[in-house]
Amino acid sequence: MSNHLAAPVDAPSAADAAELAHAASAARAGLASLVRGVAGQRARRVLLALLLPVTALLAMEFSVRGGLIPSNLLPAPSQILDTLRDLGAQGLFGHIAASTLRVAAGFASGAILAVLLGATVGLSRHAEAILDPTFQALRAIPSLAWVPLLLLWLGIDEAPKIVLIAIGAFFPIYMGVASGIRGVDRKLIEVARLYRLSNIALTKRVLLPAALPAILTGLRNGLSLAWMFMVAAELIAASKGLGYLLSDGRETSRADIVLAAITLLAILGKISDTLMAAIEQRSLAWRDSYA
Repeated sequence: MSNHLAAPVDAPSAADAAELAHAASAARAGLASLVRGVAGQRARRVLLALLLPVTALLAMEFSVRGGLIPSNLLPAPSQILDTLRDLGAQGLFGHIAASTLRVAAGFASGAILAVLLGATVGLSRHAEAILDPTFQALRAIPSLAWVPLLLLWLGIDEAPKIVLIAIGAFFPIYMGVASGIRGVDRKLIEVARLYRLSNIALTKRVLLPAALPAILTGLRNGLSLAWMFMVAAELIAASKGLGYLLSDGRETSRADIVLAAITLLAILGKISDTLMAAIEQRSLAWRDSYA
């Protein structure tokens, strides 16, 4: 038998090494450029988001300082900051914590009930015929109309406040869940039936993903309404909370306290909505949408 010696493998030449180094450098430069582009896009979005409020605040400041608007009716933003600083020394965090806890408890209660009943109505035509007309009628009742009834039923403790916030959060979430499930494309259901999916698998793999955008939109709307109903709830003999500060500012003719409380409500509402939007974006990362 003749022995065949294997041909030696050529070592990479200097030109090949230089080409590889150039490719790696180009990849690093491209990645760095992409990161800078994303960071620059986020910075531009932040600047655009701040454009309107900063312009409005500057216009208010100069209008009040120039005497165009009486300061007792519309305090300057700098005066509102001073009021917030004074309130901070007088227990402002306690008011913020009280309102936030009430919103969290009311929103959680209303959301759980709304998801259960909304899913029931969305999945069953009989449940829709029984429950939906009543819920649509109750949805039209203004928030303040519930206040005297809740006072009669539950007294003036925390219970009526949380129930009122739960009522405010319930209806938009219920509508989102029910309409999201009812709006699932019938062709998706038919394909799932062809694959003989069980009801649990059908709900998990078809109905829930298809209805999730509407459900999350309902949750965001419900959270916003929970903050709005919280103000009405804290008019029920509250001794702490941002709604109490609003009432106190009205009774003492302190427009700066009223505007300080409104500012805090706007900030807290925006923070909670941003968190909910982040959850929505993460949950719907699979969706190939226009956005």
